[in-house]
Amino acid sequence: MKKILVPTDFSEHAGYALKVAAQIARKNGGEIFLLHMLELPHQASDAVGTGHDLPEIMLFKNAAINKLEDLMDDESLADLKVSEIIQFELAFDGIMNISKKNDVDLIVMGSHGASGFKEMFIGSNAEKVVRNSDIPVLIIKKEAGDFEVNKFVFASDFADEIKKPFAKVVEFANKFEAELHLVMINTPSSFKPTHIAQEIMKNFISGFAINKYSTHIYNDVNVESGVLNFTNTIDADLIGMCTHGRKGLSHFFNGSVSEDLVNHAVRPVVTFKI
Repeated sequence: MKKILVPTDFSEHAGYALKVAAQIARKNGGEIFLLHMLELPHQASDAVGTGHDLPEIMLFKNAAINKLEDLMDDESLADLKVSEIIQFELAFDGIMNISKKNDVDLIVMGSHGASGFKEMFIGSNAEKVVRNSDIPVLIIKKEAGDFEVNKFVFASDFADEIKKPFAKVVEFANKFEAELHLVMINTPSSFKPTHIAQEIMKNFISGFAINKYSTHIYNDVNVESGVLNFTNTIDADLIGMCTHGRKGLSHFFNGSVSEDLVNHAVRPVVTFKI
């Protein structure tokens, strides 16, 4: 976690994410890329494409520069290496492009979540990034104060396809010296007897060097409710999930537990792409 990307729209929730990113960077000797995307009106976007500096464009850009400079003065960033980036691009596209260009290790984003029709038809930039990013994404929903991860819940079915991203989960937990609470959610539609679930989890983790961990089986009506209820039961600090990155109709009809948790969980959520 040496290179951390923090997209900002200068909102309160983006500010929460920046403070958490600063703590992670300081703990790991890392640096921060502070990114603001300028989504310009259509006419201005055309002008950017042809290389013209319209007064309207410069007004937007100068305002963004001033706001970034104000953020740079935040005491949470003292003594950290921070690079300011302003990009003329749609927010989601810019986040993806900048993260790849700078070989980022972690994306930290603020999100207020979404619900109802907004969630179904629009979705948030955070949800889109979670669905598509090959880089781990940490979503911050509220002001964290001191960001400590003592109890880290990772929910999964512990299939073989999870092993590659799980290596990053273990790395994340070990860096924070957190206890990793591995949980399999049993639902009516996908139920496993306890002894079988325990055997699956035992075989899955046998090849990983996890500093501190425990295994759990939790019964609930669906996976999302199970993750949230189990997390509340142990008062965990962070929820971890893997995402398949479904797109289009497949995503619409099947949904994604990781994306639902991003929208509905109060606690921070970190996702890892399969």
